[in-house]
Amino acid sequence: MTLIAYMLSLIVKIVLDTNILVAALRSEGGAARGVFRLALQEKIEPVVGAALYAEYEDVLSRKPLFERSILDRKDRETLFDALMSVSTWTKIHYLWRPNLRDADDDHIIELAVASGAKWIVTEDIRDFQNGELIFDSFRIARARTFLEVRETRR
Repeated sequence: MTLIAYMLSLIVKIVLDTNILVAALRSEGGAARGVFRLALQEKIEPVVGAALYAEYEDVLSRKPLFERSILDRKDRETLFDALMSVSTWTKIHYLWRPNLRDADDDHIIELAVASGAKWIVTEDIRDFQNGELIFDSFRIARARTFLEVRETRR
């Protein structure tokens, strides 16, 4: 295995829930910003599909949500574009419908399965618990937990 192939194998695919994107764009620091930074540095590989992209765009258009943001609209759009430039587009061909507590989050699970992601990073852990389908191919964790686990594996 070449060095480049080895390094690429270390880059883990993740699904960033919308709340991580929002938190990263609203504050200067914090775990969500740390995960976002890793994505922009291409140390992790975010995956995105049609439903998640539409959700990102919808949330980013909500002016009241970003009234206290340190970034203006143009800066947020630039960072969003940068995130999309390092993200891998994934088509979902099969709908698993895990019947989560919040049915609007089913697409997150489907994206993780379709892309082979190893992590779903979210601050709403409870929304992903007690679904009818259980998947052991990925972990669901808060941003801080993801960063801590990542650091211990280095």
